[in-house]
Amino acid sequence: MKRRTLAIAAGGIAAAGAAAVAVGMGTIATRLLRDAFRAERAIDDGPDEMLAAPTTGMLREWVETADGARINVEHYGPDDAGSDDDIVVLVHGWTCNTGYWYPQINHLAPTRPVVAYDQRGHGRSELGRTRPTIAMLGRDLDAVLAEVVPEGRRAVLVGHSMGGMTIMSWAAQHPDTVASRVSGVVLTSTAAVAVLKNHLLLPADLPRYSKPFEPLVARLFTSTPMPLLRSGRAAWLSHYIALGPHARKAHVDFVDEMIAACPPRSRAGWGSAMGTLDVTAGLEALRVPTTVVVGTEDRLTPPAHAEQMAEVLRRNGALRDLVVFDGVGHMSSIEAATRFNELLDEILADLAPATV
Repeated sequence: MKRRTLAIAAGGIAAAGAAAVAVGMGTIATRLLRDAFRAERAIDDGPDEMLAAPTTGMLREWVETADGARINVEHYGPDDAGSDDDIVVLVHGWTCNTGYWYPQINHLAPTRPVVAYDQRGHGRSELGRTRPTIAMLGRDLDAVLAEVVPEGRRAVLVGHSMGGMTIMSWAAQHPDTVASRVSGVVLTSTAAVAVLKNHLLLPADLPRYSKPFEPLVARLFTSTPMPLLRSGRAAWLSHYIALGPHARKAHVDFVDEMIAACPPRSRAGWGSAMGTLDVTAGLEALRVPTTVVVGTEDRLTPPAHAEQMAEVLRRNGALRDLVVFDGVGHMSSIEAATRFNELLDEILADLAPATV
């Protein structure tokens, strides 16, 4: 009888615990959806021609990684045989693909060589059979650089979100060759450490009882391999999470479609990998002119991350500038494409060799 009573009591406690978890997580999810659906709608002012697929000639190649996965690499721009221009290498973020960089490719490719590649498991690139890790991102970038940057040339690395983490992961693994292979770096809407602990996705007015469940919700959001719903309201959620409050509808739709195209297994694998992010060693290794860019309305990698990275770079004498785009969310180089492209022009002019 006593055993039965204890079993019933234990079952009751377990049920109560499960119910508490369900209530806590349900409250967080409900409040998040409430805020997303109440938020200001995107501005419908027509298409953005900068998001059109580049018309400049593109050459595609496959780069094989150390574990055998194939990475889709795209070359844009004029034939630069004999040129000594630095090659701009664009590294996109989580759940994106090379299309994320269309505004920059359209701007730069008419006059200089540009390379963009799909991170593994994104776009055309294979995910492979090895569990995704942040170190793997750096190894993949190294394989791409070895293929696309000829001997005697250097790259300008431009990374967005997970792409910035990729650059820092690579630098951590190759600290002694950063300066010889790279002339400059742009870290855009990214973080070096604790990215899942310092986001601003969850509403500020959550009840106290739901606080213990916030880390679990963040892990489920990033690491669950579930297909994403496609609807007008799903785009509202993408807008709330990834873009600034006054984003254009053309940008919201483009981003929503790109995110939805990312395979659930890849999205979950890389989301899980970012849960243990710490590439501060790579940040320390960036001893080349590095520009940090962030939007004031970035919920995924808020300005506090940019300020922390800028402080490390400033201390090491590597900070070129900390650039803050007012009113812009996480997809900064799409939302503020004109300003971002002007910034790239300035950076590339600074890095250009002096002419006699």
